[in-house]
Amino acid sequence: MISAVVTVALDQASKLWLLNVLDIARHGAVRVTPFFDLVLAWNIGISFGWLQNDSQAAQLALMAVKALAVVALAIWMARSQTRLATIALGLIIGGAIGNGIDRLAYGAVVDFALFHVEIGGNTFNWYVFNLADAAIVAGVAALLYDSFLGVPAAKAP
Repeated sequence: MISAVVTVALDQASKLWLLNVLDIARHGAVRVTPFFDLVLAWNIGISFGWLQNDSQAAQLALMAVKALAVVALAIWMARSQTRLATIALGLIIGGAIGNGIDRLAYGAVVDFALFHVEIGGNTFNWYVFNLADAAIVAGVAALLYDSFLGVPAAKAP
């Protein structure tokens, strides 16, 4: 549960800082390193910008699916047998809630992190994402690790 709360807090703090302190909407892209920029992207779809649809019905459907997923993940977390799985599920739940807060507050998810590389004069960009997205990916990776390489579950007699 702590990992979910920390994830939501860090995610929302980063987005509020980006929007209100850095004021990225007014300043545009901010180059942080030669391969990383802060940009502002409003994502009305789901992961990686899929299913872009700004209708109210589509937004409500996404919120309903997200709420059901959070409940299912919370039940799984309550039954979790390992610390790693519990933390991983908390990261996923926190990421889902963080992006859900954006959808309720702004009608879209605030994405801002952009990795890119230039090769042979061509710039290749990764998807623009946020801390909630990173937490979800890290949580899924940790669940996979725990499932395949973690401590084996005790066998029933």
